[in-house]
Amino acid sequence: MVVQEQHVLLDETAMRRALTRIAHEILEKNKGVDGCTLVGIRTRGIYLAGRIAQRIQEIEGVPVPVAEIDVTQYRDDRRNEGDASNALPEKLSVENSKIILCDDVLFTGRTVRAAMDALMDMGRPQLIQLAVLIDRGHRELPIRPDYVGKNVPTSKLEEIVVRLAEVDGSDQVVLFNRGGGEA
Repeated sequence: MVVQEQHVLLDETAMRRALTRIAHEILEKNKGVDGCTLVGIRTRGIYLAGRIAQRIQEIEGVPVPVAEIDVTQYRDDRRNEGDASNALPEKLSVENSKIILCDDVLFTGRTVRAAMDALMDMGRPQLIQLAVLIDRGHRELPIRPDYVGKNVPTSKLEEIVVRLAEVDGSDQVVLFNRGGGEA
């Protein structure tokens, strides 16, 4: 029998603070948001991008475009049949844009690489930055986030679950330990 412990890493208040801090850091690093577009990686990344955009608008008084991208067809570890163009948002113009990819958890880096591949198929952005709510380590690719809500060193036996009100009914980040020590 596998013992599964859980520990709440971020509650609703801590998550709100982390996203507000990320919004401020985006504004600082980019000297505002001219030419910036927040692109959320489906599923939870799109909601985080929307929340960050909302905070930026509250802080600066200017709207930030938000788009969604589905990277399933671009994943190298999840081969699916079908047309990869389904991943690309029709209204997103990446040419010479500052793209800020948003995702919930950064783990191996494969999802982010897939998102960058999808974006590059659409054109040549001026730059791509990465904002993640949780960075848990264990990268398999040389990818590093520009903005992080919380760094959480984990073992490979642990799992991080991000719950968002839009999808799950509440805001919370939970660490599950499946027991058995380090991998």
